Amino acid sequence: MYIHVICIVKFSMQLEEEIKQKQFRSKQQKAMLNIVFTASYINGEQTKLFKPYNLTPQQYNVLRILRGQNGNPASISLIQDRMLDKQSNASRLIDKLEDKKFVTRFTCPNDRRQMDISITEKGLDLLTTLDTMIIDSEKNVPIDDSEADILNNILDKIRNNQINQK
Repeated sequence: MYIHVICIVKFSMQLEEEIKQKQFRSKQQKAMLNIVFTASYINGEQTKLFKPYNLTPQQYNVLRILRGQNGNPASISLIQDRMLDKQSNASRLIDKLEDKKFVTRFTCPNDRRQMDISITEKGLDLLTTLDTMIIDSEKNVPIDDSEADILNNILDKIRNNQINQK
């Protein structure tokens, strides 16, 4: 009796193949480039996910920040401080979200020079719609909880080292 074993090997490309670089100066250089390349890949996937809703990942981030305020308004500086992409122009993002009726902007009662931003019901409804899609996309990350913990610790260590060197 013969037993036929079929091996299905999932093809995955290494960073070297993806960016057409044969070698790196160090393992740390490869790791840094891998982080940048992977972040760009994830951002591209998010862009595709949000495109049917005429939303960018940065606009989505603003909406999530506002939802996290639990009904309390947020200043533009608070939003900017909490943004994942620190290079984003929060004022411009809020303008776009206001045009789409996802947020409202009004003068702060305590400081007339400051504008407060709140998420609208339409914005909350959009986030509710996107929540399921985001959860489904997170399931596609091929690492278990312990690997996620290790990855998160390494990424925190990199950021904390960069902050401590400033």
